[in-house]
Amino acid sequence: MDRGKSAKRPNLNDRGGSVNDRDDVYGKYGANDRDGTNDQDRTSNDQDGPVGEDMFHWQATIMGPADSPFAGGVFLVSIHFPPDYPFKPPKVSFRTKVFHPNINSNGSICLDILKEQWSPALTISKVLLSICSLLTDPNPDDPLVPEIAHMYKSDRAKYETTARSWTQKYAMG
Repeated sequence: MDRGKSAKRPNLNDRGGSVNDRDDVYGKYGANDRDGTNDQDRTSNDQDGPVGEDMFHWQATIMGPADSPFAGGVFLVSIHFPPDYPFKPPKVSFRTKVFHPNINSNGSICLDILKEQWSPALTISKVLLSICSLLTDPNPDDPLVPEIAHMYKSDRAKYETTARSWTQKYAMG
């Protein structure tokens, strides 16, 4: 790998991951085929990858996990790579509104691998998989939104109903 080029732009293929790989995006993130089409027929992923000419700013799509209140939702995330990537984590945020104790109204995500547990060995595929797992299994003991964490702990049915409602409103059309 040419170190000069890697300092100028993130090259995920050299590290075994690419958000543009449909098998990764739809296969590994627990995405289900909600409309009966196969992955090649999908259009929701056509814009995954670099935003315009800026190789430091990417967008990706996460499909709501089937076993969660986010099932059926299509969630857009923004990925900003720092100049010293992969030695520093990318900044990942939701562009789609999500009702979740670890995701705030600005789309910021409270996830250890995006902060102190970052490793240069992590691929973007693994980061997106971890975010998808967070949707299924929130961490209410380390919340970004304490009110939602409290609801998750004290009234799970209300949390799931509200999360499902937000998914329908913001991530399904």
